[in-house]
Amino acid sequence: MSSSTTAPAQSPIADASPLSLCAREPLVPADRLVAEMVPPPRFDSVRFETYIPDPGQPSQTEAVRVLSGFAAGLGGAHASGAGKRRWFAKKPAAPTGPRGVYLDGGYGVGKTHLLASLWHATPAAPEQKAFGTFVELTNLVGALGFQQTVRTLGEHRLLCIDEFELDDPGDTVLVSTLLGKLVDAGVALAATSNTLPGKLGEGRFASADFLREIQGLSAHFHPLRIDGEDYRHRGLPEAPAPFSDEQVTKAAYAMQGASLDDFPHLLDHLARVHPSRYGALTDDLKAVCLTDVQPVPDQSTALRLVVLADRLYDREIPVLASGLPFDQLFSEEMLNGGYRKKYFRAISRLTALARDAKGLVRA
Repeated sequence: MSSSTTAPAQSPIADASPLSLCAREPLVPADRLVAEMVPPPRFDSVRFETYIPDPGQPSQTEAVRVLSGFAAGLGGAHASGAGKRRWFAKKPAAPTGPRGVYLDGGYGVGKTHLLASLWHATPAAPEQKAFGTFVELTNLVGALGFQQTVRTLGEHRLLCIDEFELDDPGDTVLVSTLLGKLVDAGVALAATSNTLPGKLGEGRFASADFLREIQGLSAHFHPLRIDGEDYRHRGLPEAPAPFSDEQVTKAAYAMQGASLDDFPHLLDHLARVHPSRYGALTDDLKAVCLTDVQPVPDQSTALRLVVLADRLYDREIPVLASGLPFDQLFSEEMLNGGYRKKYFRAISRLTALARDAKGLVRA
């Protein structure tokens, strides 16, 4: 066969070495941490209009109606007064009615879609709205300090918290205290939550339980029930078989913008980088390639890996790996412990990213 015409192919082995996560120690200014509290890229384009309610679940249609009205009601001046509060100004009257909404529903009913749609629909500049997971919020407090976080977010009109986590009493009290300060400053709140450890199989955390856990804040939340089939919570997906070290390394060299790291070394490196910087750790990456994936040795390391998995998933960065499949990352003790929902989420997300990466390996 003549070789005068050739089919498009992947780039040849690059002259330069791949990038390395372990070589990165990003310094992230405080204003970037706050500026990045927006819906993740996979929710950039969601709107109330793109949410398709189940005709058999009228509560889904009602949720869109209520949240649309809630967003429209946030279009006026900041509840604590327009602009920054003046030192000698008379304290404004406390806003009437709940300043928060809690989306109460199971897996797969579109709570994050609706929460992101609320953020997009609220008539305020992006810098006056914040969206993040519970973990991102606690990491922000860790990076800025409690008082600075209150001052920074206190000028916002809306704070959306996805996956409010109730498996760590200390963090729950910390964030509940923070939200109390923000409510006093006039910030509107919206939240979804995960399940308590003992209720993992139920797939939802009932609003009564949520409101009890946040105690003093309960009066500020209007529970909004969203019924629907928990179609995503049917056990973990089977992780694809890992590739060889040689295949992963070759793919990393062949793809512009790919990183290549030894998994145990990466776990060590994560301990030296604050979790609030894990998003910056993945800047400009097109793929993450890992060799020698092994079981995670301890819970502190496991929780750091959960945060990295969330940031990779938010940014839709494929993960190509050798060693053990991702469904063997965490021990049985971890998967049966108090943080098991986080570990199940990490396995599910890394598995999805591993499937996305299969095309990086040449046949």
